[in-house]
Amino acid sequence: MPEILILYYSRHGAVQGMAQQIARGVESVPGMQARLRSVPPVAPTYDDEAERFPSSGAPYATAADLHECAGLALGSPTRFGNMAAPLKHFLDTTGAPWISGTLAGKPAAVFTSTSTQHGGQESTLLSMMLPLLHHGMLILGVPYTEAALNRTTSGGTPYGASHVAGLNNDNPLTADEKELCQALGKRLAAAARQLAVHA
Repeated sequence: MPEILILYYSRHGAVQGMAQQIARGVESVPGMQARLRSVPPVAPTYDDEAERFPSSGAPYATAADLHECAGLALGSPTRFGNMAAPLKHFLDTTGAPWISGTLAGKPAAVFTSTSTQHGGQESTLLSMMLPLLHHGMLILGVPYTEAALNRTTSGGTPYGASHVAGLNNDNPLTADEKELCQALGKRLAAAARQLAVHA
């Protein structure tokens, strides 16, 4: 069964929650399955090496996950209007898949969570698109035909799904944010299925 790789970094759980909603959207498309993967944290010093396996949540991603996916959803919290260092670090190791064209022609989407409403959601989403474009992926967003995008007062952008977690990271996903995450997952899976038919 074709799988959509949902690859993310989540420090406080908000991005992980979004990834789970995107997975629900992916699996609402007949014949499509979600594969959740995370990336390990990085430290400013090399004294503390990350565990080989996370203590909780999704397993860490490997190159095989990229080779085997039919599409990719990439998620990160915002760090000064950019993706978090652990996700960037992982992407920086994908030179071999880039050279071989592993991801070329596959659909991709992005998602993020910020502490505040104006914390750089759209610039973070755009920053995550750049390496995907270099990989030759086909970028999908959230169209305004999704009613929740017009009525949301929290997260949600045409560039990808988003969430406002609050200064203490204690805001749960709103109904609109969940709906937009699921819509993005569904759109990504439907595009991957259609591309596979015409391949």
